[in-house]
Amino acid sequence: MHTLVERMNEKDIRALARSITMIENDHPEKLQLLSDIFSIKKNAQYVGVTGSPGAGKSSLVNRLITEIRSEGKTVAVIAVDPTSPFSGGALLGDRVRMEGHFTDPGVFIRSMATRGSLGGLARATKDVLRACDAYGFDVIIVETVGVGQSELDIMKIVDTTALVMTPNSGDVLQIFKAGIMEIADLFVINKADLQGVGKLKSLLRELVMMTSTVDYKTPIIKTKTIENKGIDELWGKIKKHRDFLYETEEGQIRREKQQQLEVYELIREEIWREVKGFIERQNEGSLIRANDDPYKLAREWFEKWKREEGDSTDE
Repeated sequence: MHTLVERMNEKDIRALARSITMIENDHPEKLQLLSDIFSIKKNAQYVGVTGSPGAGKSSLVNRLITEIRSEGKTVAVIAVDPTSPFSGGALLGDRVRMEGHFTDPGVFIRSMATRGSLGGLARATKDVLRACDAYGFDVIIVETVGVGQSELDIMKIVDTTALVMTPNSGDVLQIFKAGIMEIADLFVINKADLQGVGKLKSLLRELVMMTSTVDYKTPIIKTKTIENKGIDELWGKIKKHRDFLYETEEGQIRREKQQQLEVYELIREEIWREVKGFIERQNEGSLIRANDDPYKLAREWFEKWKREEGDSTDE
């Protein structure tokens, strides 16, 4: 077993931080590390918090951490941020809102850069979740940047997704889009002291009536993070959803679908790396010009790569 994983098993937080850095930087030992991490997973609760910028996600997560800690449970927060155009690292943004938990040994907070990943979620996020799980955190929260396809991507890696909205922000128009409604296990109306709460909640109720199943009705929770109101109800609904997943077939179906998506993504990543390396080895990458037909080139290069792979296999 990798030495870092052994140290993580002994609650060495520096080993966890080092492991996450290796995962993010695609270290040569990453696959061995991840295989060892996977072998000691401890079944943590994965919670996703997503929504548009300005919805108050970080403040909500900050309050949620306090609520979870009051039960004696440990928490890891993975905050997926936009990538800095200068350093390639994460822009810390609203992480300062969680500064009150930085000295708590039962809380681990890590920002991750999207690095241009489609939908705002880095490919490494799932691997980092597993590392935090192997370390032994009870609850792992993923807070997304909340733009583009991140709301849809988050469903691939967490058990429960909370979609955070605010009154009169136009968010209600977004949830009508295909897919958005499907990924929300809970609706959170944050900043519930603003005007328009009643209208937003009525619209959400109508949507819930149209889409909820007999077994599970998507809850709608109102929160006011400044006054710390509704956070206990939110945490209660998150726990209730976890119970639903484990008491019905829904949890098994969801986990199998997530595993399938992850396998496909890993295969796609490996093929991309192989084809890219093949093109670079041919020293012809520079021949790709701005006016070239990208569809034709992609097809030609992929066919050349397949032929080379076939020849090497025959040998």
